Amino acid sequence: MAKQPMLKFVQIERDMPEKRAAEVRKEDFDEIYAEYAATKAAEQSSRCSQCGVPYCQSHCPLHNNIPDWLQLTATGRLEEAYQVSQATNTFPEICGRICPQDRLCEGNCVIEQSGHGTVTIGTVEKYITDTAWDKGWVKPAAPAAERSESVGIIGAGPGGLAAADMLRQAGVQVTVYDRSDRAGGLLMYGIPGFKLEKDVVQRRNDLLADGGVKFELNCAIGEDISFDELRAKHDAVIIATGVYKSRDLAVPGSGSEGIEKAIDFLTVSNKKSFGDEVAEFTSGQMNADGKRVVVIGGGDTAMDCVRTSIRQGATSVKCLYRRDRANMPGSQRETQNAEEEGVIFEWLSAPKGFTTEDGKVSGVMVQKMRLGQPDASGRQAPEVIEGADYVEEADLVIKALGFEPEDLPTLWNQPELPVTRWGTIKAAYTTGATDMDGVYAVGDIVRGASLVVWAIKDGRDCAEAIISKLNAEAVVAAE
Repeated sequence: MAKQPMLKFVQIERDMPEKRAAEVRKEDFDEIYAEYAATKAAEQSSRCSQCGVPYCQSHCPLHNNIPDWLQLTATGRLEEAYQVSQATNTFPEICGRICPQDRLCEGNCVIEQSGHGTVTIGTVEKYITDTAWDKGWVKPAAPAAERSESVGIIGAGPGGLAAADMLRQAGVQVTVYDRSDRAGGLLMYGIPGFKLEKDVVQRRNDLLADGGVKFELNCAIGEDISFDELRAKHDAVIIATGVYKSRDLAVPGSGSEGIEKAIDFLTVSNKKSFGDEVAEFTSGQMNADGKRVVVIGGGDTAMDCVRTSIRQGATSVKCLYRRDRANMPGSQRETQNAEEEGVIFEWLSAPKGFTTEDGKVSGVMVQKMRLGQPDASGRQAPEVIEGADYVEEADLVIKALGFEPEDLPTLWNQPELPVTRWGTIKAAYTTGATDMDGVYAVGDIVRGASLVVWAIKDGRDCAEAIISKLNAEAVVAAE
């Protein structure tokens, strides 16, 4: 009888790759986890129970065929594992690094629910595709035939790039427009290197370019080219801008010197890591070195800011969040990593204003909170504890309060562009189609601030819908 390669979760314990010691890793911006060796990847994959109803797959926005590529990895068939993984995910090695697996696939793993510890799905996913790159299995798009139709994509983030890849696979001509100097969106400038090293993103950009995708960088729609010109130039336009407008605090002192937006702080840090000359860093404006840093917020962006501040040499880093740890929206794994690196979390703490000296911030006026009765969503609402206010001293305050859409109808002089009352674009989730003929929208600009994996799904779904529409139009034209 052949040896059973799977269902080894009873004999083999869950084992993540080695994590670099906090004292070592906080000195640089390199990724903190080592890579699996081939034997360890196969061993951990063999823990999969091969469920009849794979909850890992159903809770993945892309519905990745996780059990199959785990089995292929466990049996040493890595190239096939890569093909299965790549079939549903444009960027599996990126998702393996930054997806909140504890809330998605791994959090819903059947053996996790039974107390045996989840399969390390994200780490195996990363290993499979990193190996594919090393072995030369990852190839640029090579469509069977080129098509004359073209699609313009506004935004070089994960949603736009996922759509670009699928459209090029079908032979459609694709041009991606982005106002930044590098493609990748938040993958490039919003996520620090210790979570996602930038060569991982750049090699994907290069692969897309090698496959025929054209990039127009440093190109702002409404300034360098109008939206109307873009529509006239292409058979379809996809809006994949993401959401970059930072939420703010309407409290006394909020505009003082030394109070910065999270996206600006992270962008400056990432540009500095590229070796760029960044005036805001050189001047000390967005450099945490030698400063007492307070970050306000409890999401993954806040975690990126506190951990970046540690690496820049802050004397202390504190994170204020108005709810408790159990209600924090950010990844628990990231919170643990931050604590290991020396970040102090002040739970049930909300800012009510800022103190200043000579126009510069000197502290955050904090009001202590408690959790009251659940609201309509079932989440406990924070309530102020009277008389428990205090001042948290700070030289640099970073507001990581989430993101909202920019006013695209005004920026692009397109009053007919359909938007919701929140400013997101009205588009069909399944296709990305808007009420404007030939105009589509995907990712955060439709959903609001969300996960990279959802943007990838939206981009792929939209590309599929456009290809179907172009095929139908071609048939009608031929008849």
